[in-house]
Amino acid sequence: MLLKRIPYRVIGVTTAALLAAGCGEKPPAMASHTPEVGVVTLASVAVPVTAELTGRTSAFVDAQVRARVDGIVLRREFTEGSVVKAGQRLYKIDPAPYIAQLNNAKASYAKAQANLISTTAQAERYKVLVAANAVSKQDYDNAVALQGQAQADVASAKAAIDTAQINLGYTDVTSPVTGQAGISQVTPGAYVQAAQATLMVTVQQLDPMYVDLTQSSLDGLKLRRQIQEGRLSTNGPNAAKVTLILEDGRVYSEQGKLQFSDVTVDPSTGSVTVRAVFLNKDRVLLPGMFVRARIEEGVNPDALVVPVQGVTHDQKGTPIAMVVDKDNKAALRPLVTSGTHGQNWVVDGGLKAGDRVIVEGIDKVRPGMEVKAVPAHLPEASADAATPASGA
Repeated sequence: MLLKRIPYRVIGVTTAALLAAGCGEKPPAMASHTPEVGVVTLASVAVPVTAELTGRTSAFVDAQVRARVDGIVLRREFTEGSVVKAGQRLYKIDPAPYIAQLNNAKASYAKAQANLISTTAQAERYKVLVAANAVSKQDYDNAVALQGQAQADVASAKAAIDTAQINLGYTDVTSPVTGQAGISQVTPGAYVQAAQATLMVTVQQLDPMYVDLTQSSLDGLKLRRQIQEGRLSTNGPNAAKVTLILEDGRVYSEQGKLQFSDVTVDPSTGSVTVRAVFLNKDRVLLPGMFVRARIEEGVNPDALVVPVQGVTHDQKGTPIAMVVDKDNKAALRPLVTSGTHGQNWVVDGGLKAGDRVIVEGIDKVRPGMEVKAVPAHLPEASADAATPASGA
């Protein structure tokens, strides 16, 4: 029986490993390794406080053109969807009845004037005769009264002429504002009524446009409290910036201005209305569109921000971050956040200025593990609000 010879090289390596184990030394492959993580050191920065609200657009001016006299529509004098000018005639209502009324009022006025001349002359004659006792005082008083009645009839006839002229003018249905005409609600030959205020067409001014947003009363209360406590500073409602996000997710090219915030809370929804105004030269915005808006309500001068890659969430949904403590060990911190700013989370609790937050290599560490902190390599947008930490 032949025995296989074991090379001296293998025996030497095995013997060295056994001797190292006997002396308490670990093999090279089992030596401990301190993981290297990228961190940022937090510093207080000024961050705009924004609120994202939903709402709908509405026309700057929404003028409903309605009939103010009864009659048959003779013709329409505009194109649906076109821009009409203030004072431009839109419809012509049959004026014949109102021309007749005006002529009748003018005739009544002439009759009243003639009667006034007669009664005035009689009152003047009786004035002379009563002084000579040729007529009774009662006859003179009656003549003066008839003169007064004639004067009233003249004034009434003049008012009737004015009314007839106004009604005749209403047969020319004009646009009260400059704007875009909608769909005509009546056609030539239709009978319109003043008593029913028949809607004929709607003219809307679309540049600028209103955006009516809803904000919960609780959010409004928080904002006012933060301003009172000095945590937020604001430049006034006229300087507030509003950014509009359209239905397709794109940001509208024009920035809006905050007009006002309603002072009454809707009891059915618990919200208030916030109105903003936007330029709309290209007619991108149309009345009734659903939009979202970001309103810059103020500035938090001492905010802490953490890059988004440094914040995760536990099973309960609580935001958490991993920091490097003074002993160069990883520690888990639950956070209180209030939204995002750019590529960063705005942190209201759980961290303080000077903390080193791990943003790179989080998957390599566990709480309590010793780590080696090095400055993180972040894009410029993320690094603006946090200063990279120096190596510990």
